[in-house]
Amino acid sequence: MYKYYKPQIVKFALNCWPPFWGAGIKIMSISDDFRATKVRLKLRWWNKNANRTQYGGSIFSMTDPIYALMLMGILREEYFVWDKEADINFIKPGASALFADFVISEDVVTSIKKQTAGGDKVFPEFIVNVKNDDGEVVARVRRVLYVRKKPDYRKESKNKHTQTT
Repeated sequence: MYKYYKPQIVKFALNCWPPFWGAGIKIMSISDDFRATKVRLKLRWWNKNANRTQYGGSIFSMTDPIYALMLMGILREEYFVWDKEADINFIKPGASALFADFVISEDVVTSIKKQTAGGDKVFPEFIVNVKNDDGEVVARVRRVLYVRKKPDYRKESKNKHTQTT
């Protein structure tokens, strides 16, 4: 799988994915190193709520798999990466197209690798602001991931394997 896990392929697949396509969610860009992603949510007649603004479920959905997919691209096949929990704080109505910029810093990646080297789980937390056309924050989403190094790649597994051979 990871042989084909490249930013442009992930972008294409997500933009064709029915839950995103149908909701008006589009991946605008994914950096070559998976460290930055830009997402847009169009305001369409079918994703408006009763108040004629962005449906909250679509706002939440535009953030759903992004951090997990970015970390999968950064950490590759050596790690399990899953969404664990999330919450959203709606700050103001989204009356235009909405945008979100996702960034994972080198410090976060280094910390994850250090904490999981022996097989421990880690639950990194990310915050993304969803903004309107004017750059005003419409919603703030907190995402918590589950990350754990796969057994075959852990230091303890390599040490055990080295000791028995």
